Amino acid sequence: MATPKALNLADFRPLARKRLPAPMFHYIAGGADDEWSLANNTDAFARYELVPRHLNDISEIDLSTRVLGADLAMPLILSPTGMNRLFHHGKELAVARAAEAAGVMYSLSTVGTASIEDVASVSAGPKMFQIYMFKDRGLTREFVERCKQAGYNALCLTVDTTLAGNRERELRTGLTMPPKLTAASLASFLVHPHWLGNFLRDPDFTLANVAHRVDALEGGAMSLVGYVNSQFDRSLTWDDAAELVELWDGPFVIKGLQHADDARRAAEIGASAVMISNHGGRQLDSAPAPVECVADMREAVGDRLELIVDGGVRRGTHALKALALGADAVSFGRPYLYALAAGGEDGVTRMLHLFRQEIERSIALAGCASVEQAKRDGLAVRRVGA
Repeated sequence: MATPKALNLADFRPLARKRLPAPMFHYIAGGADDEWSLANNTDAFARYELVPRHLNDISEIDLSTRVLGADLAMPLILSPTGMNRLFHHGKELAVARAAEAAGVMYSLSTVGTASIEDVASVSAGPKMFQIYMFKDRGLTREFVERCKQAGYNALCLTVDTTLAGNRERELRTGLTMPPKLTAASLASFLVHPHWLGNFLRDPDFTLANVAHRVDALEGGAMSLVGYVNSQFDRSLTWDDAAELVELWDGPFVIKGLQHADDARRAAEIGASAVMISNHGGRQLDSAPAPVECVADMREAVGDRLELIVDGGVRRGTHALKALALGADAVSFGRPYLYALAAGGEDGVTRMLHLFRQEIERSIALAGCASVEQAKRDGLAVRRVGA
């Protein structure tokens, strides 16, 4: 196991950097434009403080909760992230197995390097599939049927990526899918022999869920920005989302909303939940941090929607602050990608164990015995300086 020195989620980042060639590391680490939103997603949690209550019985702590119709061991969903084969040869399958063992929900991306069916074959845990709206609308309908057949619990429509954000790190490092050994990147590949060896032994970097219908990569390697802009449908509307809600007929998430009025609209079309997200700071720079949007959204929708804070969560206390503000759960992507790169499935397992320890310790120190008690009674949270 390559991650014994990791004591918290942040520790996996430098471990991943040691393992990954520069294009792969900066794909995980980077954001759009000046990367203000990327940094602010986490910084925003520091603008809130938890006010603990004492003399409560905390001898037994229950972190279990129910989100999207699934029973979870803690209020965490692993966000959908694309192309995991870039970071480790275990790809999405390793993450899905670790998620099942930890009792959390795993989300598979449309642009994953493992198929809907392969993930289902290695994990009986709660699973969600994340859809982008392709210009080939028939592919979207196919996804719905495949997920039903494979037993996925929920479907998630991402709406903030109808065109790609300005991700300058990817332009500078020359990241492509599949990876290319170029004169500019060769030195970085050569000094990461573990990654390079696995690349040479197993060079399968197929976008497993879409290649049979829209294999834009047949013409050669291309950037993710180029793929998004050539394949995703910019005409996506609320009517399309409503059709998907009806077609899926199960727990349905809209990912990428930040405005309270959009949350109301999501409830009106029958969505089950909103993933409050700015795509990890990778789309519109200067978009607000997801945690800053929770209270307004909760006030707008009441109990009609589940709210999931997606972005910037790096500590157990961050999860508690999100819950206190009105969220039902949190989600993240970068922490498990760093852990995957650092140590494969064992790395992700260690990261989830550390996060669970943090939530359990923090909720006890805040004076609550369970997630449901914290959500029902309301953890005391206060904006710094208010």
